[in-house]
Amino acid sequence: MPGGYIPRMRLADSFRSERFGAVRIHELQRVIELDSGLSAAAGSRIVPADALRAVESQMVIVVPCMNETRSVIEGVLSGIPHDCLIVLVSNSDRAPVDRYESEAQTVEQFCRLAGRSAITVHQRDPGVAGAFKAAGMPELLDDDGLVRAGKGEAMLIGMALAATTGRRYIGYVDADNYVPGSVHEYCKVYAAGLYLAESPYSMVRISWHSKPKLRDNRLFFSRKGRSSQITNEWLNRFLAEYSGFGTEVIATGNAGEHAMTLDLGLKLRLAGGFAVEPYEYMDLFEQFGGVLESTNADVMANSVPVLQIETRNPHFHDNKGEEHVQGMRMQALNVLYHSPVTLPAVKQAILEFMIEQGALGPGQEPPRERVYPPVGTLDLDLLYDALDAEALSFRQPDGLASTGLKPAPPIDRAAIPRRAA
Repeated sequence: MPGGYIPRMRLADSFRSERFGAVRIHELQRVIELDSGLSAAAGSRIVPADALRAVESQMVIVVPCMNETRSVIEGVLSGIPHDCLIVLVSNSDRAPVDRYESEAQTVEQFCRLAGRSAITVHQRDPGVAGAFKAAGMPELLDDDGLVRAGKGEAMLIGMALAATTGRRYIGYVDADNYVPGSVHEYCKVYAAGLYLAESPYSMVRISWHSKPKLRDNRLFFSRKGRSSQITNEWLNRFLAEYSGFGTEVIATGNAGEHAMTLDLGLKLRLAGGFAVEPYEYMDLFEQFGGVLESTNADVMANSVPVLQIETRNPHFHDNKGEEHVQGMRMQALNVLYHSPVTLPAVKQAILEFMIEQGALGPGQEPPRERVYPPVGTLDLDLLYDALDAEALSFRQPDGLASTGLKPAPPIDRAAIPRRAA
């Protein structure tokens, strides 16, 4: 940087958290400054540039994509920090026009111009289905022998690919984000949060500052999402039923933008479809909440911090309609209702709410969402070899090869000063 200046990020400190067994949910923190400089201030914490880069150089950013325009995809790619590895998992139409081919070419061109590497794959590729079946997860396939078409399934594919790279962190960014600056901020927040969490089993979940909508020919910057406010309310009610105290600590029940250590991710069971994000909370409670016996003594000893961070950029994305929002709400309630750690009073209240909303009739029960085994149960070497050999959509554009450059070596995390303030 000119004059030796190095950018840093300042976050509000987290003073309170709520525990559920080994899971420690931190109250919502805010990004105070996207670029903080050096000045210290009470109640906030600066994450140094070397710390951000150290995490980014070990991070895979997975972009689930479905029928987005080329310009939107280019914008998302441009916002992902240079040292992160990009993995695009597409479920876009392949006929009558092959939209995945356009996406793959977009990624390849971007990598060539930016001098970086990526992975792209189409989740309905028969070779992808064969690879996951051979590697030990036939549950991922539908009756046609292909990977199911849901978002959770795309995220699972992305996590498996991330695990084959040997990197330590994974973050997710939806492909329908219209603002490259917000994508960049999300990734920086992932790096800052994972650095501050100081646990091999940690998660960072984004709460966007606002989601603008057009009302009466002007922008209205809504603070609450139509789906997330319902999901958050019921997840907090779940916690309150155990503690006996009301709480609003969970603010990120439907956080599509989130990140975690792969040490944690490989132990999680991911749900299919749009149940995937709220079920991450429920799986943490089931596996590490202390209600059910845990098979992960190391995780229980280390604890699982969940950092929730509110960003500064507004979240502009495609409006997919009320039916889409209602589906997300109900899938969240389905996984909460059927969880073995949800207490009877909450189950009954969910049932009554869903009948009141018209999602169920009297005497009906919420459907069960699909839940897959942890990615850590896969034979990852076999998976990669099978994808490389059989999946025609599996591509690895490498812009570094055309420049003759080599990736920068990972920074020694132990050498970074801890907790700069």
